[in-house]
Amino acid sequence: MRTFALLLLTLLSVVCRAQNSFDKYFTGKVLRFDYMLAGNWQKTTVYPVGMIEEPFFGGSKTQLTDPFNFGNFRYEVFDAADNTLIYSRGFCTLYQEWQTTAEAKVMERCFYEVATMPFPKNKVKFLLSIRQRNGSFAKLYETEIDPTDYFIRKEKPLNTTFTKVYEAGDPATSVDLVFIAEGYKADEMGKFRSDVKRMADILLAEIPFNEFKNKFNIYAVEAVSTDSGTDIPGEKTYANTTVNSSFYTFDLERYLTTRDMKSVNDYAAVVPHDNIIVLINSTKYGGGGVYNYYSGTSVDHAFSPTVFIHEFGHGFAGLADEYYSSSVAYEEFYPLDVEPWEPNITTLVNFDAKWKKCISKETPVPTPEEDKFMDLTGLFEGGGYSAKGIYRPEMECRMKSNQKKGFCSVCSETVRKMINFYIK
Repeated sequence: MRTFALLLLTLLSVVCRAQNSFDKYFTGKVLRFDYMLAGNWQKTTVYPVGMIEEPFFGGSKTQLTDPFNFGNFRYEVFDAADNTLIYSRGFCTLYQEWQTTAEAKVMERCFYEVATMPFPKNKVKFLLSIRQRNGSFAKLYETEIDPTDYFIRKEKPLNTTFTKVYEAGDPATSVDLVFIAEGYKADEMGKFRSDVKRMADILLAEIPFNEFKNKFNIYAVEAVSTDSGTDIPGEKTYANTTVNSSFYTFDLERYLTTRDMKSVNDYAAVVPHDNIIVLINSTKYGGGGVYNYYSGTSVDHAFSPTVFIHEFGHGFAGLADEYYSSSVAYEEFYPLDVEPWEPNITTLVNFDAKWKKCISKETPVPTPEEDKFMDLTGLFEGGGYSAKGIYRPEMECRMKSNQKKGFCSVCSETVRKMINFYIK
C-alpha cells in the first residue's frame, strides 16, 4: 500500500509540473500559423501567409512535446528567452505526397498549410523542419513570433452550427474529434448529423477505440455547401462545396481529398479539436488520410465504414499503407535503404525499433503467407506500395485491405499509445 501511495504521489507531481509548464508558457487559446509549401520533387520553400488567434485549445496540457517522431514534417516552438522547447508536433501533408509523383519532376506547385499550437504568453521561436530522404530532419523555416503582434488576427470563428455527438468532458484529458460536413446542402444537415453518429459509433466499436469510448469528444460541424456531393473530374462532374474536395487526387480515381486547408481549419476552429475528419456526402468509393492533417471518406458507399477506419489510421495514428498491389501515384515512396518512420512497416534497416520483439521464436522470419500464420505477428513481405523489400506485421490488417475486421496487433498498440498521449 505504501509503495502504491508513493507511486501515486510521484505521478501527481509529474502531472502538476507539466500543468505548471503549460500555465507558464501558454494561454488556453490557439495560435494558428498559415503558410504555403512550394517546390518540386527536389526542393521545398516556405512562404508565410499570416497568423490567427483561435479560441479553443483542445490538446493535452501535460503532453506538450511530441514523443513519437512520426511525420514527414515537424514544427517546434521554443521559448525565445531561454530557447526551451515548449511544444512540438509531427505531421504529414499532401504536398509531400505530391513530391513523390511523376508530375513533381516536370513542374512546381504550392499547397496551403496550417500549423496550430497553444497561444504563447511570451515571444517564441517557431521552427519548421522537413524529413530528408535519409530519415533525418533538416530546418526548413524559422521565425520569431511575438504574441502581442497586432498582425495576429483576432477574428470571431465562423458563425456555423455544430452538435456534440459524444461528450467525454474536459478537452485537455479527452480525444477531441471534429467532423466537418462536405457536400451537404442546408436541407441535408439532418443527414449529416446522422452520418456522423453512424461513423462515430463504428469507430468507437472498433478495437482498440472501444477501450476508450468514454474518452472521446466528437463534434459535427455543419459546413453548408451549395451543391450535394463532390468533384469527380474523371467523370466531368463538379460540385460547389464548402471545402472543395475532389476525387482523382494525383489522377488516382479513388483518392478523395481537399487541398483547401484554410477552409478545413476555419470550420474546425469553432470547437476544440485534436484531429479533423472531413465527411463527404457521396456514394462513390474513396477517401484519404494524412497524419495530423485530416482524414476523409465518402459516406454512402458499402465500404465507407472500413475506408473511414483505414483513413483514420493514417490521420490519427500515422499508420502506413500495408497494401502493395493496388495502383498508386507515387514513385519509390519509401527508399529501401532507410527505415520508415511509420510503426507498422519496416525495410529491416532498423527492425529492432519496430515489432521484432513481438514475434515468437516459433514463427519463421521472414514469415510465409500460409493459413497457419494468419493472425500471428511475423514479418510478411509486401507493404508500403512495394511487393519486395518492405515488410508488414501480419498477413491481414485494416491498413492492408477492406477484408479483415480491424487493425493488426501492432497497429492497435500504436493507436492505444496515441489515445493515451491525448488523454493524459
